[in-house]
Amino acid sequence: MTIYNIALIGFGGVNRALTELIAAKNQLWERDLGFRLNIVAVSDLYLGSVISPNGLDAKTLVDAKFEKGGFGQLSGGSAEADNETIIKTAPADIVVEATYTNPKDGEPAVSHCRWALETGKHVVTTNKGPVAIAAPALKAFAKTNGVRFEYEGAVMSGTPVIRMAERTLAGAELKGFEGILNGTSNFVLGRMESGLDFASAVKEAQKLGYAEADPTADVEGFDVRLKVVILANELLGANLKPEDISCKGVSGLSLSDIEEAAKANSRWKLIGAAVRNDDGSVTGSVSPKRLGLDHPLAGVNGATNAVSLDTELLGAVTITGPGAGRIETAYALLSDIVAIHSAGASSTAKEAA
Repeated sequence: MTIYNIALIGFGGVNRALTELIAAKNQLWERDLGFRLNIVAVSDLYLGSVISPNGLDAKTLVDAKFEKGGFGQLSGGSAEADNETIIKTAPADIVVEATYTNPKDGEPAVSHCRWALETGKHVVTTNKGPVAIAAPALKAFAKTNGVRFEYEGAVMSGTPVIRMAERTLAGAELKGFEGILNGTSNFVLGRMESGLDFASAVKEAQKLGYAEADPTADVEGFDVRLKVVILANELLGANLKPEDISCKGVSGLSLSDIEEAAKANSRWKLIGAAVRNDDGSVTGSVSPKRLGLDHPLAGVNGATNAVSLDTELLGAVTITGPGAGRIETAYALLSDIVAIHSAGASSTAKEAA
């Protein structure tokens, strides 16, 4: 049985949810997956940082009501976050990066991933920034240092789209994709179909926790643009940057637009898409589209995400599932660790009797 020492960078919803899973399911994973996880370090801008070579109790981390700088109360802890030191010096096999997404340059997450890979640690992340902006360089660092850079959760949370397309659909000749890749905007459009105006629908989404205080990234398509870049580069072999993707959000849609679509047996969806052109180039876009009710994405409602993969041999293959949620996104991190374990890539994990 294998023990993976992990360092958590960021202790917000996602890494806290992963810690909850570790506390509840480590024995089950040991039996069913062949490994267990041992948290040896945590760093968080609000709580501070802590290193414990023998491991931190996951249940204590979850249950303790730490105030600002609270990690300073723990043995080996500091009230200040020190991500670089934690990443470079903690005795971790895997660094779990779950800090905020910076859509401009991916920092500080790009540096977090690079530091880990350069020091021989695997990286699993749900952060769209470093994957959309710096994946080729980070993959190169991983290869050079004999470790892995995994990011399944960067597109559809726990719903497996990248690995499914690459492995299960290998040889099906993917030509392009289109998807509903942002649950907030999809929820807003659904509420507008029920008669709410745009502003009221956004307020409801914020009240329910689907939208941030500033919903711009969701409703203007910027979040989807990063996901289109990731999928286009990963699945279509493109080399796109966020600025290469034309982007238009849903804020310009009115109730009359929604009503007209309904009368024509169609509905509006914010669609992120990419297609391989005849000359081999790849073009991506984000924009509201009016879909007929027979379209495979037309019936995807609420905060659910979906991607329809256009293949030469199978036609359209549609993957639907949760695109957000603490536990769902934490599962994506677990799936990345399963991939590392299955590949036998860890040379530093400790074998327990």
